[in-house]
Amino acid sequence: MSGPDKPKVIGEEWSDERVKSFLFITPYDTALNPDYQVLIKAYQAMRAGDFERFLGFFIEAGRDLNAKSESGQTILDHISEHRRSVEYVASLKKFGAKGAAEV
Repeated sequence: MSGPDKPKVIGEEWSDERVKSFLFITPYDTALNPDYQVLIKAYQAMRAGDFERFLGFFIEAGRDLNAKSESGQTILDHISEHRRSVEYVASLKKFGAKGAAEV
């Protein structure tokens, strides 16, 4: 699906290994929630389809999809603020993500 509101993403399909590699990202600041930081980095780097695959691996690894940022937001809260994030939001909800008010 493309259109004027969808950013053009260029690049090859990511392998499962490349997608899973984001599970091993650790925040530079140990006070930051590592699960939230991994989700943000994956969202920023991946196309929607790759992000959805990542979420499956993330959940399978026992990680917290509703982890909160230092400001109290979940990844769903954060991504929902972005105009072009509809596919990402749908994937998060599919895997059971909630907003901070619901957690």
